[in-house]
Amino acid sequence: MNPLHLETLLAIIDEGSFEDAAFALGISPSAVSQRIKALERETGRVVVRRTSPVTATDAGEVLVQAARRMALLQAETNAQLRGRIERIPLSVAVNADSLATWFRRVMASVAEMDNATLHMRIEDESHSLSLLRRGDVLGAVTGEKTPVSGCDSIALGAFRYFAVASPKLLDRYTIDGAVDWERMPVLRFGPRDGLQDRDIKRRLGEVPAGRRVNEIPSSEAFMEAARVGLGWAMLPDIQALPLLDSGEVVMLDSEVHEVPLYWQRWRLESPALERLTQAVVDAAHEGLHPLSA
Repeated sequence: MNPLHLETLLAIIDEGSFEDAAFALGISPSAVSQRIKALERETGRVVVRRTSPVTATDAGEVLVQAARRMALLQAETNAQLRGRIERIPLSVAVNADSLATWFRRVMASVAEMDNATLHMRIEDESHSLSLLRRGDVLGAVTGEKTPVSGCDSIALGAFRYFAVASPKLLDRYTIDGAVDWERMPVLRFGPRDGLQDRDIKRRLGEVPAGRRVNEIPSSEAFMEAARVGLGWAMLPDIQALPLLDSGEVVMLDSEVHEVPLYWQRWRLESPALERLTQAVVDAAHEGLHPLSA
C-alpha cells in the first residue's frame, strides 16, 4: 500500500476537507483526489464520505488507524536518525473538565518533550472511545474501563461532582422548602453531556419535558454560568469547592457523584506514547481522587 496515499488519507481526516489537506501537504486538491481514488482502487473500497467535514468509512477507519501508527513511528525514527528534527504527532481525546483542571499538567510535560506536537480533541468521557476506534486519536481519557481492541486501559482516578446552584436561583425555584426540579433551569456542556440528566433521573425517575436547558461548551464558562445563576449544574469538586467556600453557589443535596476515568491508548511500542502515558498517569494521580474499591 502506497505510504503517500495513507498520508493523504490521514491529512484529509485531520484537516476535514480535500482542499485543506492539499494546503497542509503542499500539493493541489486534484492531486489529493487522485491519491484517494488510487487508494480506493487498490483496496476495492470507498474510504471517505465526502461530507463536511470529510469522514472515514468503516474501511477508511482501518486505514486511518494504520496511517496514524505509521506516521508516529516514522516521525520517531526520523527524529532518532542523526539527530534529525522531526515533529512527533500526539493526538488525544480528553473531556472538557479534565482539560480545565488536572490535564493541564500533561501539557507542561509534553512541552518538555523534544519535537512532540500535541493535538487535542474535546469529547465527553462517555463518547471519547469512538475517536480511538476510528483512529482519530492514539489515546483517550474515557469513562470506559474495558479496553478497545488493540488498546491498553489504565485506571486514572475519579472526578467527584456536586449538584450546585447560585443562592438566588435556588430561592427562585424553592417551593414549600423543596427544590422545584421540574422548572429550575439547567446547564449542560453540549448535547452529549448526560451528567445532569443522569442526576435528575435519579431524583425524578425521568427528565422533565419543557425544561430550560442552557448549553455552555466551555468548562470555565460553565462554572461561571453556574455561579451567576443561569442554571443548576454538576461541577467537579476542584471547581465547586472555592465557590462553595465563598458562598457564590450552594449544594443542592449532600450526594457526591463519582465519575471514574481511564486512559486508553494504542498498544504500540513508541517512546513518545510511553512518555505521554506516564505524564497522563502522573497528572491524574495528582489531580484526581483514587477510585473507590
